Amino acid sequence: MFQRPPLRRPLLCSVLLLMSVSTFALTEQEDDPEGRVPQAENIELDRPIDEEVVIPAPQPETKQPESKQPEPELPESEQPETQAPETAAGSDEAQSPAREKSGEDKAAAGDTAVPEEQPVAEEVAKPLRLLGSEVPPATSTRLAWSPSQHFEGVYSATPVLVVNGAKPGPSLCLTAAIHGDELNGIETVRRVMYNLDPANLSGAVIGVPIVNLQGFHRGSRYLTDRRDLNRHFPGDPNGSSASRIAHSFFHEVIVHCNAVVDLHTGSFYRTNLPQLRGDLTNPKVVKMTKGFGSTVVLHSDGAKGTLRRAAVNAGIPTVTLEAGAPMVLDEVSVSHSVKGIRTLLNQLAMVSKFRLWGDPEPVYYNSTWQRATTGGIIFSEVKLGESVRKGDLLGTVTNPITNVRKEIRSEYNGRVLGMAMNQVVQPGFAAYHIGIQAPQEQISPPEEVTAESPPAKEEKTEGATEDTAEGAATTDEPASEKPAGEPVERSQEPETVESDED
Repeated sequence: MFQRPPLRRPLLCSVLLLMSVSTFALTEQEDDPEGRVPQAENIELDRPIDEEVVIPAPQPETKQPESKQPEPELPESEQPETQAPETAAGSDEAQSPAREKSGEDKAAAGDTAVPEEQPVAEEVAKPLRLLGSEVPPATSTRLAWSPSQHFEGVYSATPVLVVNGAKPGPSLCLTAAIHGDELNGIETVRRVMYNLDPANLSGAVIGVPIVNLQGFHRGSRYLTDRRDLNRHFPGDPNGSSASRIAHSFFHEVIVHCNAVVDLHTGSFYRTNLPQLRGDLTNPKVVKMTKGFGSTVVLHSDGAKGTLRRAAVNAGIPTVTLEAGAPMVLDEVSVSHSVKGIRTLLNQLAMVSKFRLWGDPEPVYYNSTWQRATTGGIIFSEVKLGESVRKGDLLGTVTNPITNVRKEIRSEYNGRVLGMAMNQVVQPGFAAYHIGIQAPQEQISPPEEVTAESPPAKEEKTEGATEDTAEGAATTDEPASEKPAGEPVERSQEPETVESDED
């Protein structure tokens, strides 16, 4: 008869015990009783990614220990004599006279011993905590922001690009596509973020290429409820849908920045000369405008509810960079914007590359819109950026039915900062944005932008978040904005100052 081999019960029990111990160890590692913030993964934003390729982790090379050949033993007669103790003793005796002599020299020179200079310790950058993650220094990564109150399946997470430098410095935030049909800012943020080297960066750069994903997916300026997101900052957690989205973005992203550049284009088939808009009564905003190189600057404190105005009221210096037209990608506008932001990074001492870029452009403290007096087809006679004098012909509006033609002439001496593209317009359509140069004494002196920002003070949100007809964006007119505080009397001031900003 065939006999079954006896079971090796002791060995089997040992294997089961080891398996249970390893499983328990794995479950213990998954729990984090201290509640630490998860660390973001370094994905190297400076390298464009065409496809996601899974690269296996390199296996560590295991070096074989070198086998030493045993040295042949020499006979006692041939072994070298060891004189180490005598040499050491001799060296001590040789050094003692020198020590005594140096002591005599010190006594002769007096007791004025010069203390050695201690090496200055280099400052080390701190991890950046943002959106529930911790980004270590010298790290590039992608995070995601979504409104704290949202409808599951409707809202998509908005990508947030982060480059945290190896050295300490300020945090600069770049936002684009708050209006979903403005594409130039999206490409500008991409080019800037993917060309930053975290190893050579001081501070952090946070880039949000598409803030308004709802409008971007629909090719629309507005949110799905036809509200303008850039009229509801800093937001209200209990207000309308736009107010809640604005509140979430402002308090989860913007408040972590020391400075903000908000990128925009013209609206409703208008195009803008690359220009900065900021409150020139704020010294830190003036400092930012001077860091953009050869870029036109227009004074504007911003309409109520805009991201720029809300951020400045919270103590965060912010400028708007306008360039180009909506729904199109303009290489000239994008290149100008990228060059301006890189120059700003140099001026803020965040990068070490020195960039000398052209002569400074004029600063325009006032501006006015020239409007179409009748409806029809508009054709322009001037170009963007062209200087005009009072009475110069800007364009014509022709009635396609009656063939009656009306002229639009400049009422001021200035420069064309924005203009309507050739199209069909209604009576009163804002067609030409004329900038009027400012006297130097009206501009505040610049002040440095540092990582230490003043305590944030939030703007009251009552007027910015009311669910009124004014809150819903249903008109095709540029939003009107009042001029900022008047430090001195201004000459040639238009009756109204309007802008298609934001």
